[in-house]
Amino acid sequence: MLKASDPTHIAATYGVPAAGPHGLDLDVAQERLFCACDAQRLVCLESHSGKVLAERALSGVPDVIFLHARLGHLYVAIGEPGLIDVFETTTLERIETVETERGAHTIALDADRDKVYAFLPQTHRAAVYVDTGA
Repeated sequence: MLKASDPTHIAATYGVPAAGPHGLDLDVAQERLFCACDAQRLVCLESHSGKVLAERALSGVPDVIFLHARLGHLYVAIGEPGLIDVFETTTLERIETVETERGAHTIALDADRDKVYAFLPQTHRAAVYVDTGA
């Protein structure tokens, strides 16, 4: 049983070399953690050791992130100025920046249909983006 309130159940802790670790996702197959930080950095760590594998700049302060393991894409929502940074997970290179709307920092992933949904708070809409894998 996992008991978050009991520190003796923590198996390991890893240092993150950027301020404000915020969004986190796990690549189980490649044993990597992706961490988006308020310092406008994306950090990739080995999940079993915590070793930093790579760091990349983000286009702003991030919120949630999602890994699309089959396509090898990582989506990072950034509310200001309102966009999604898309990274290729093998090289961790940014492959696209998609404009959303100012304040749009809430996204969801439908990996089965290759769709990313973004809530657009200013216009009270949800935008649907299709990732063609290109």
